[in-house]
Amino acid sequence: MSKGILFSVISSTLFAVLYFYATLLAPLNGEEIFGWRTLLTIPFLTVFIWRCSLWELVRVLTRRMCSQPLLIIGALATSALLGIQLWLFMWAPLHGRALHVSLGYFLLPLTMLLTGRIVYQERLSRLQNLAAISAACGVANELIQVGSFSWETLVVAFGYPLYFVLRRRMDANNLGGLWWDMVLLLPAGLWFVHAGAAGLTAMAEHPALYILIPLLGILSAAALLFYMVASQTLSLSLFGLLGYVEPVLLVLVALLLGEQIKSHEWLTYIPIWLAVLLLIIEGSRSLYARTERSN
Repeated sequence: MSKGILFSVISSTLFAVLYFYATLLAPLNGEEIFGWRTLLTIPFLTVFIWRCSLWELVRVLTRRMCSQPLLIIGALATSALLGIQLWLFMWAPLHGRALHVSLGYFLLPLTMLLTGRIVYQERLSRLQNLAAISAACGVANELIQVGSFSWETLVVAFGYPLYFVLRRRMDANNLGGLWWDMVLLLPAGLWFVHAGAAGLTAMAEHPALYILIPLLGILSAAALLFYMVASQTLSLSLFGLLGYVEPVLLVLVALLLGEQIKSHEWLTYIPIWLAVLLLIIEGSRSLYARTERSN
């Protein structure tokens, strides 16, 4: 479990870096950045799977898809769900919607928690329950103050639980499943790069993109890899609750980009940040207990 917690924190940090990184890729728009991210993630992901001797995961899923055509439909669905999230993540910081997306990531652990309890009958520790209650208070304040959530918030909060449930139902919640998700996104990636407003000429006019775009692929692949490994190692509920680390970092990025937290929103963020603190305490206790048992 301690390794899963570490991988989850690393992935959250890398995703926060990507959130800010999109603003460095001007004049590319959100769709073009999504396209490049998709195209460049595949080579790095493929090399990682091959070097770690995990290619059998891809072969097994491929054979299953050939013998069970319904799995192809499932793979198309999970690929589309992931693609929407990847696009939104690159689009939001460029259009002043970074805080809306970060709020979706704040809400996501609660929807993951609810999914884990209902679908998988998972149970939480006392501190995890306290963290969930504290976060729920923050979410409740947002509903009272605003009355609803933006579409960006809802796409993040409910899209990812559906994605992970489908992946587990398909018995493809591994790097082989992620590889196929990204491969099926390649046509969309090619289209956005080819048809984008800036186009390939942007690289000639802005030489820094020759370095920044490949680095985008490295960061994206690393973030996804750590994220997927953490999702396999941890229970869905704990994995969801650890997701609070990422939106805290995303809010910091949004503030760096010039967005502001309104006065009434502090009652949303403070209880959620308290939930993060409780999860840090829970993770530290888990690591300490494992160390004590090994000595």
